[in-house]
Amino acid sequence: MAKGRILQVKESEITVISQKNTDYICLTDMTVSFREGSGLIGKWITNKNTLEYLGVWGKVNNPDFNYPEFGVIGQEAGTNRFIMSVGQWIGRTNASGMLVKSGRYGGTYAHKDIAFHFAMCLSPEFQIYLVNEFQRLKDDENNRLKLEWNLQRTLAKVNYQIHTDAIKENLIPPEITKQQASFVYANEADLLNVALFGITAKEWRDSNPDKTGNIRYYATLEQLVVLSNMKA
Repeated sequence: MAKGRILQVKESEITVISQKNTDYICLTDMTVSFREGSGLIGKWITNKNTLEYLGVWGKVNNPDFNYPEFGVIGQEAGTNRFIMSVGQWIGRTNASGMLVKSGRYGGTYAHKDIAFHFAMCLSPEFQIYLVNEFQRLKDDENNRLKLEWNLQRTLAKVNYQIHTDAIKENLIPPEITKQQASFVYANEADLLNVALFGITAKEWRDSNPDKTGNIRYYATLEQLVVLSNMKA
């Protein structure tokens, strides 16, 4: 689990964690500024409208959602004997959109869709601030990733020049032609391509005739980091 990030929503600091490339927002943190505190989560999860929403969300987003058991819960909801907690909801329906965590970032967490639904139940104003702050967080993260990708791409280009200079000084005899030298450069470059991408530059071009540039232009940030280290 990644380190928690903090959303500042009015007077509340709300933790966001990532698990399996999915963001979960802390419902427990969201209740701190409200008089009833975390007890609001229990009231929300037992509400029939909430359960209907969670059921639809699970059906659409979770292939392992236990829909027959959800039908049973739907029949029980609204009766005097009905009791439901987030843990029970997860256990009975195999829900994927909510988490109950202990430890440093402990609390009840939910996928952003569900967290926004809960926030709306707390306060429409609070929900609007939460949505805006979460979007700002994601925009900042995306901009940082783009910057890191561009830096690594620049580093890869610099290292490529170092790599070609090393080939020129150590592998190319002075008496060969420019065409022959180009074969040496290509062969050395393809050693890195095969090691990192599993194919040569020509194989990539043949498989991607609609794309411009070369195979390295479409590399991920992680691949660029490895490529830079391989060339250094």
